[in-house]
Amino acid sequence: MSNRTIMLIDGSSLAFRSFYSILDIERFKNKAGLHTNALFSFNRMLDNVLQEFEPSHVLVAFDKSDVTFRTEKYDHYKAGRQKAPSEFKEQMPYFRVLLDAYGIKHYDLINYEADDIIGTLAFQADADDKVVIISGDKDLTQLASDHVTVYITRKGVSDLEAYTPLVIKEKWGITPNQIVDMKGMMGDSSDNYPGITRIGEKTAVKLLKQFGSLENMYDRLDELKASKMKENIINDKEEAYMSKDLAQILQDAPIEIAMDDLVWKEKNIEALVDFYRHMEFNSFLKQIQGDSLNVTSQTEDDKQFADYEIVALQQTDEITSEVLPDYAVYYSETLVDNYHIAEIQAVAWADPLTEKVYIMEKDIAFQSSIFKKWLANPQALKIFYDYKREAVIASRYDCQLEGLDMDILIATYLVDTHNAQELADIVNLLDLSVSVSYDEAVYGKGVKKKVPEELGVFHQHLAKKLQALYLAKEPILLKLDEVVMTDLYYEMELPLAKCLAQLEIIGVKVNQTTLEEKNDQVLSRIKEMEDEIYKMAGEKFNINSPKQLGVILFEKLELPVLKKTKTGYSTAADVLEKLLAKHPIVQAILDYRQIAKLQSTYLAGLPPYIKEDGKIHSRFVQTLTQTGRLSSTDPNLQNIPIRIEEGRLIRQAFVPSQEDWLMFGADYSQIELRVLAHISNDEHMKAAFINGEDIHSATAKRVFHLPEDQPVSADYRRQAKAVNFGIVYGISDYGLSQNLNIPRKEAKAFIDRYFEEFPGIAQYMEEIVAEAKENGYVKTLFNRRRYLPDISASNFNIRSFAERTAMNSPIQGTAADIIKIAMINLQKNLEKEGLESRIILQVHDELILEGPKEEMERLTQLVPEVMEGAAQLSIPLKVDCASGKNWYELK
Repeated sequence: MSNRTIMLIDGSSLAFRSFYSILDIERFKNKAGLHTNALFSFNRMLDNVLQEFEPSHVLVAFDKSDVTFRTEKYDHYKAGRQKAPSEFKEQMPYFRVLLDAYGIKHYDLINYEADDIIGTLAFQADADDKVVIISGDKDLTQLASDHVTVYITRKGVSDLEAYTPLVIKEKWGITPNQIVDMKGMMGDSSDNYPGITRIGEKTAVKLLKQFGSLENMYDRLDELKASKMKENIINDKEEAYMSKDLAQILQDAPIEIAMDDLVWKEKNIEALVDFYRHMEFNSFLKQIQGDSLNVTSQTEDDKQFADYEIVALQQTDEITSEVLPDYAVYYSETLVDNYHIAEIQAVAWADPLTEKVYIMEKDIAFQSSIFKKWLANPQALKIFYDYKREAVIASRYDCQLEGLDMDILIATYLVDTHNAQELADIVNLLDLSVSVSYDEAVYGKGVKKKVPEELGVFHQHLAKKLQALYLAKEPILLKLDEVVMTDLYYEMELPLAKCLAQLEIIGVKVNQTTLEEKNDQVLSRIKEMEDEIYKMAGEKFNINSPKQLGVILFEKLELPVLKKTKTGYSTAADVLEKLLAKHPIVQAILDYRQIAKLQSTYLAGLPPYIKEDGKIHSRFVQTLTQTGRLSSTDPNLQNIPIRIEEGRLIRQAFVPSQEDWLMFGADYSQIELRVLAHISNDEHMKAAFINGEDIHSATAKRVFHLPEDQPVSADYRRQAKAVNFGIVYGISDYGLSQNLNIPRKEAKAFIDRYFEEFPGIAQYMEEIVAEAKENGYVKTLFNRRRYLPDISASNFNIRSFAERTAMNSPIQGTAADIIKIAMINLQKNLEKEGLESRIILQVHDELILEGPKEEMERLTQLVPEVMEGAAQLSIPLKVDCASGKNWYELK
C-alpha cells in the first residue's frame, strides 16, 4: 500500500493570483526597489497548504511560454489577454529561488502548459496515492477522481474549495470527464476559445444531462427541437470540437521527470533566511527562526559577540564597582509583556569598552545595594531598549532608575512606526551587523514559553540583544536627524517616558467593594433584559449565539435578511441597526449586548488587575499608534464606556489613594477641532472658537443656512457634530450616511455644503493630500511624521483610505502631541511648587490627578494654565476641570 501524498501546484496560475491578492503593491518593496507582493502571498499560500496536507511529494509546474501546441491549433488561443504588469514580471525569477530554498521541485516544459504537466503526473500516480492539485483555474477540475482532489482558490490564494467527483456532481450535475464537453459547448472567454454561440454554462449542463457528451449531441441532433440554439449548434460544430480539444488537459505530455523526483526534501534554512532577508519578509523570518534555533546565516561581524566574555554572576557579592561601568547597555528579561507583574528571568548589562556581558539570573541583582545605587546613579549612563519598562521593574524593588542615555524603542518608533516591535525587527530595520533571534524562537510561545534548558543559548541570546542595543544607537540617531525628529525625541518623547513611568508606578486606587456592587446590579439588569427579549421572541434561546438569534429574527419573526455568512444569518451590529424600525426586539438585543460586554470586560475583567496595594497599574504604551496617541493596556482604562450610565457609574469605583484626598480631572474642550481650525486657518471656524461659540451649533447655522437669531435644533446640532468629527477622522460620504442613517447622496451633499461654508478646511484637505503624494508622509505641528505608502496606490479604495489618513493624521497627531507636552509641563510644575498632587491617568484628551483637598484650589488655577499653554495656536485652547471624591464626579 502506498502512503504517498502527492501535491501538484499550478505555479503560473497561483503566482498570478498571488500578485492580485495584495493590491497595495507599493507597500511590498524591498530596499532594492523590487516589488515583492506576489512572492509574499505565494509564500503564505505555500506554508498553508504544506501544513494542511503534509505531502511526501511536491511539484510546482510553470508555463514555459505563451506559445504551445494549443496556439498551433488555434492562433487566437489566450489572445487578447492583457500583458502581465512589469511589477509582476520582475518577481517571477524569484519564485524558483523560493522553491529551491523550500526543497520543492519545480518544472516547465516547452510547447506545453503547467496544466499538462500536472495532468500527466496525476495520471501516473498509483490508485492508492492521495493526489492534491492546487490551482486558480477551474479547468483542472476535469482531473478529479477517487484519489485526486482539485483545490481551486476562491479568494486570494489561501481560501481553497475542494472539487471531488461528488462535489462536481452536486455543483454541475456532471462528471469530471464531462467538463471538457461543457467547455467545448460554452467555450472559455479567459482562454479565448469560442464554443457554440450563445451557449453558457447552464445550457451546456442541460445538454450534457440529455446527451452525455458533445459527440452524442451531434450524433442525435434530430432530438433537438428547431430553434436558434439548434441552428447555432449546427453552424458551430467545428468550433465546438476545437474548443473541447483545447480544453482537454493532456495526461501523456513528454515530461522528463519521474515521481521520485518530486520527493519533498528538507527546507534549506540558511537559503530561506537569506531569501527572506533579501525580500525583507520579517514575519516569515520570525517564523523560520522559530522553526530552528540554529538559524543564523551570520557574517563574521555577526559572530562578533560570541567572542565577548559572558560573565554569569551567581552571588550578589560578585556585583562590585568593577563590573558596573560608567557607560553601559542595560536589559532585564521577562517572558510576559506586563512588566508590572512579570517574573524576571535575568538581569543583564554590557560594558562596551571591556567587551564583557554580565548576566545574573532571576532578580538576585536587586538584592545588591551596590547594584541598586548604580541603577539610581544619573552619572552612570545607560542605553535601554525600553526605559519605562525598566524603570517600573526597578521600582518593584524600591529602586529609582536614572542615567537614561538612549531609549532605542522610542527612537525606532519615531523613525518607523511599523517596525518598533521586537528587538529583532529593529535589527532588521537598521541592518545591524548582528543577528538577533526573535524571542519566540528562543523561548517558545503560549503555555510552553520558557527559558531554554541550555543556559548557553539563553545567555547568548541576551548577549546578542545587548550588542544590538549598543550598535543601534548611532544609526537610529542619524535616522532621527534625517527625518528631523531629534527634538521631538529629546524634548517630548523621552521626558514623557519618565512621566509615564511615574504615572504607572503610582497607579490608581480601586474600591473593589464598589466594583462588586456595580457588578451585582448589572447582572440583575442583564437578567431583566434577557427576560424582556425572551418575551418578545416568544421563547428562550441563547441570545449570545448568532445561529440561534438568526433563527429567531429571520425565521420566526420574519425580519428581512440583509446579509448572510458562511454559517447562516448575519446578526452583526451594523445589520441589526438597519432593522431597528422593524421590531423592538432589535433595540433590546443591541442594548443587551452593550451591557453584557460592559459586565464581562470591566466589572468582571478589572478585579484581576487590582494588585495587593489596592491599585490598578495600567501600562501606557508610547510606541503603538500611528498618530502618536497613547494606548492603555493591562487593562485598558481609556475605553471604559461613558455614553451609557452603567458605564459611567463604573468610574465611581476609582478613588483617591489616601484619605482626605480628592481626584481632579482636566479635559481639553474640542482640541482636535481647534487644531483643525488652526492648521486650516479657516476664518469661519476660527471665529467661532475665538467668540466662544458652541462649535457644533455654529457649524449647523452655516451648513443649514439658519438665521442668526434662530435656535439650533438638537437634530441639526447632532448632524453638524457628526460631520465636524467626521472631517477630523477623514470620514467618507458612506461613513457619514451610516452614522446619520441618511442616504449616501444626502451625506455627500452635506459634506459638499460643509466645504463650501468652510473653504479653508476644503483647501487644507486638498493641500495636505498633495503634500502626502509629494513627500510620502504628513506631519504634525511638532514634526511627528506618518508615512503613507498607499497614497499613490492604483486601487481606488486603498488610495482613498490613505488620502483620508493624510487629512486626519496631522490633526489627531498634533492633539496627541499637545497633551503629551501638557503632561510633561504639569509634572514639572507640580514638582517645582512642591505639591503632593500627581497625575495618575491619561484618557485621550483628559488628565486625571489625585491630591490633598487643600491643593484643589491651586490645581484649579495651575492645571488649566499649563494645559492651555502647552501650544500656541491662532485660537485659544480651552480646558474644563473639576474635582470630586471619585472619577465619576469629575464630569
